Amino acid sequence: MNTIVFGVLQALTLALILIVAYKPFGSYMARVYSSSKDLRVERGIYRLIGVSSGRGQSWQSYLRAVLAFSLVSVIAVYALQRIQQWLPFSLGLPPVPEGVAFNTAASFISNTNWQSYSPEVTMAYVTQAAGLAVQNFVSAAVGMAVAIAVVRGFASRSGGTLGNFWTDLTRGTVRILLPISFIAAIVLIAGGVIQNLNGFTDVTTVTGSTQSIPGGLTASQEAIKLLGTNGGGYFNANSAHPFENPTAWTNLFEIVLMLIIPFSLPRTFGMLVKDTRQGIVIVSVMAGLFLTSLVLVGWAELAANGTAPQLAGGAMEGKEQRFGILGSTLFGTTSTMTSTGAVNSMHDSYTALGGMMPMINMMLGEISPGGVGSGLYGMLVLAVIAVFVGGLLIGRTPEYLGKRIGPKQMTLASLYILVTPTLVLLGTGLSFAIPGIREEIENVSILNPSNHGLSEVLYAFTSASNNNGSAFAGLTASTPWLATALGVAMLLGRFLPIMLVLALAGSLAQQTSAPATVGTLPTHRPQFAGLLTGVVVIFTALTYFPVLTLGPLAEGLIS
Repeated sequence: MNTIVFGVLQALTLALILIVAYKPFGSYMARVYSSSKDLRVERGIYRLIGVSSGRGQSWQSYLRAVLAFSLVSVIAVYALQRIQQWLPFSLGLPPVPEGVAFNTAASFISNTNWQSYSPEVTMAYVTQAAGLAVQNFVSAAVGMAVAIAVVRGFASRSGGTLGNFWTDLTRGTVRILLPISFIAAIVLIAGGVIQNLNGFTDVTTVTGSTQSIPGGLTASQEAIKLLGTNGGGYFNANSAHPFENPTAWTNLFEIVLMLIIPFSLPRTFGMLVKDTRQGIVIVSVMAGLFLTSLVLVGWAELAANGTAPQLAGGAMEGKEQRFGILGSTLFGTTSTMTSTGAVNSMHDSYTALGGMMPMINMMLGEISPGGVGSGLYGMLVLAVIAVFVGGLLIGRTPEYLGKRIGPKQMTLASLYILVTPTLVLLGTGLSFAIPGIREEIENVSILNPSNHGLSEVLYAFTSASNNNGSAFAGLTASTPWLATALGVAMLLGRFLPIMLVLALAGSLAQQTSAPATVGTLPTHRPQFAGLLTGVVVIFTALTYFPVLTLGPLAEGLIS
């Protein structure tokens, strides 16, 4: 079948699945977070940790709970890596080095899942299952909990509370992530993804040499890594490895897992604010940005601009034959438009402009549709800014869902959108501005010099600060500087926005909801969708365009 036709059919199939799932799944998640009833297993968890599920929390209390839980998680994951040699199924592996252990703990707790190591020869089975896989569940549940808390801020009628973090965390894990992951793991096993405790199996290759084939609890971790938009691979090749992603149909199934929660959460938002039209506007903007990126990266890779792709007859370097160009670009667009960071092809091998698009996807803030939870609350912050801008342009009252957008709300929203660009540009700049660090970057970390080398470092800090976790694959990031700097960027990129968005939600929850008037800007119409899209693109272009001209754009013009 023609490559383009097959790629279009994949995209249409994906769109159909997401459209069918949007209403029932989004409504189900709304019921999960709004229900007054607890399951028996949930009541047991609440008794164990000593919380009352029905007790509302202010935004400050909600934030303290998020930070306390995340701090304990960082310590636990770090400790597990450092003592793994004494645990069952250690595979004879030594403890993870301190710098890499910190980087990994920060990565998985922040839902980034950046990996500056080769998992199959670094992490033992217990470390993978009890540490990393568990964090795949709970870090995703934290993002969803924060998103629901923000939605409650808009939906509140001057109540002042945002729900209960421990209840939201537990329900997201028990009622959404666990059951879907269980079914998804079975499907993946049926598709050929491995699930065993075999350790390393020595085999003789066709050339007569010996090779060690790793085993592992891959399907179970693969399911939640994708559903929770985490992205950390069980193997170093991530979803390009045949043990993680064997066939074209498992590739499409994994893409569905990445998108189904983020694209359904706008329906949940609409249900909770009692206006489903608002959810349709949000998901329409998400879908429009996603489709635009998909077309552009697909065009760039099919065009195969550059000397090497033209000589080879196509841009297949770094891509798997079983997926092809469009199966690879669909996966890459999905993983960088969400906060997943999983890869089934090496973005470092993309054409200059094709490799720029995954970078831009992350620079947008991963809001189309974004990570589980983080995409929705990021888009709502931008909607607040769009309402304010729209009010200035046409003289309408800056209100969103009955809540006035004043100086306090705009200050918090503005600080929110400045966090990740500051981390990205500061981290990239320091990497080249400080002489000792620059020498380490140029001589150890960068595989390719010149503009592409800048792109590798820029991609790394963009990925870390936006909690994506994918890499250009040509960068050695286990050095002291990058392991520490990227770890700090992941933590700040995760928790500073959470702090600001919860403060914004708290300020909105304290307001009495005002009825719409003739001066209220309608936010359920196509005009507002266009305004919101413009705000997303313009803010990103103004922030990142200068540095992009030094990296991928310059490289693209040269090639």
